Amino acid sequence: MGKRICRSYGQQTHKARLLKKQSVRTATSLSHGGTGGPSFFQRLPVEVLHIILDQLSVLEMSVFSMVSKEITKYVLDYISSQKWRNKTIIQSFHPSACPEQKCTVEHYRHLGLLYKRCTLLLPTKDRLKLIFSKFSQIPCFMLEQCLVPGCTAFVSFGVFLKTLIAGWDELESHRVFNCLCVVTNLMQKTEGIITAKPGVQPHRELQLRLFCRCVLLDPWANQPECQFWLTQLLKPWPMVSQAHLLFILYGPLQPGGILGWQDVVERALTPGSLWSLAEAISFLFGKPELKGWTTPLMFSIVMELTAVPEPWHLENLARFLLLCGNHVSYTVLASKALFGHVSEVSRLIIYIILVCEKDGYHMSWVVNIVQQIFKVFSTSTERFFFIQHLENSFSQLTREICESIAENQAEDREMLFILLESSARFHTKFLHTLLK
Repeated sequence: MGKRICRSYGQQTHKARLLKKQSVRTATSLSHGGTGGPSFFQRLPVEVLHIILDQLSVLEMSVFSMVSKEITKYVLDYISSQKWRNKTIIQSFHPSACPEQKCTVEHYRHLGLLYKRCTLLLPTKDRLKLIFSKFSQIPCFMLEQCLVPGCTAFVSFGVFLKTLIAGWDELESHRVFNCLCVVTNLMQKTEGIITAKPGVQPHRELQLRLFCRCVLLDPWANQPECQFWLTQLLKPWPMVSQAHLLFILYGPLQPGGILGWQDVVERALTPGSLWSLAEAISFLFGKPELKGWTTPLMFSIVMELTAVPEPWHLENLARFLLLCGNHVSYTVLASKALFGHVSEVSRLIIYIILVCEKDGYHMSWVVNIVQQIFKVFSTSTERFFFIQHLENSFSQLTREICESIAENQAEDREMLFILLESSARFHTKFLHTLLK
């Protein structure tokens, strides 16, 4: 009896030794060790875990990656495989291949969340190197690599990047920008465009606009991060080039998608055409004390911008200042007045009055601006000279329009009516304010 027990015990011991010698590939064996015992998922063979992960959506996998450090490392290894990238990272962004743009954009939002969570424990430099090494292989994500109309790659890339870096501090964001510049060759390509004559490279200008707007600026619209990205794009360049770049990013587009360089010079544009450009100026200089964008710098950039490629049509300049708001308008008009350009300021104010009437703005805004400019002058003689030039500008513009009508320029007839109406409204409000 005792011998049978000993023989049975010896056989079990021998079997246990054989099992220990067998190499079973599990999640635990792939991890770099742990202090506690293996979890349920860590005891599973890798092939089984592959089957499980294959059934998870990108969003579900991002949640699963937060279970533990070991699972995070394992999921990161899994999504780094070529097989997973080929299956999951969509590379078809053209309308014919990808009719559902919203689905693609949402997919890249989930991808951003997945990479954000999987790389959380890595240093910023390693995170960026890992991520950009994967996505830089997608041609549509790179500048000037895809010219197919309607391609949604930049929009998807922008959503991915925003999701990935949301909550990062400014130092980390600087690293993101530097890494992006290296991967896409952004600075060199920008220099080649903004130093060329405006409109000579229309397709390259549009590519730069789409990339910067879709990837860096528009995803953060009306948020402090947008000001950060805009300043990063502008800072390396001299003032003339900054104005050039601002027009490329936010200037009005023609119906065919080409920048309207000559449109701002030759004719009055529709009210909404300059809104994005004015909004960018207002946003850029909204808090100059935080970014070092001072009032004199603002005046210089606006002056350069409204002279690209040539001095703008006065109605466009007036509408642009009106859209920029009180601070920018006053700075430009007051600076011009102090430099002795009283006639230019007076004529520009007349066009601002005209735009207020055409676009439905309250005339009290212009009256307030005139009062502020009036106080810029220190002597009564200078103040009288300013008011005199203002009234003479009304008379001169009226005469010019009447002469155009006499030359059978029928479209100016409506302009004359608007000018007379705006003059009446302005003087009514001005006198009412003065006599209160």
